[in-house]
Amino acid sequence: MIKVKRLNGKEFVVNGELIMYIEETPDTVITLTNGQKIVVQQSVDEVIDEVIGYKSKINNFKNM
Repeated sequence: MIKVKRLNGKEFVVNGELIMYIEETPDTVITLTNGQKIVVQQSVDEVIDEVIGYKSKINNFKNM
């Protein structure tokens, strides 16, 4: 799960495995595999960094 903020500042988590793609239009829009779109404050690069960190934690846990 990754932590992101809506445009109103409310923080929530998204399952990083469900992200299909991310675009800046100029707001950052995350599209999930079910077609749901979420607009967030973070940039595309920040969301990518969060997903990489999430996947790294999962891989480290599996290798224990």
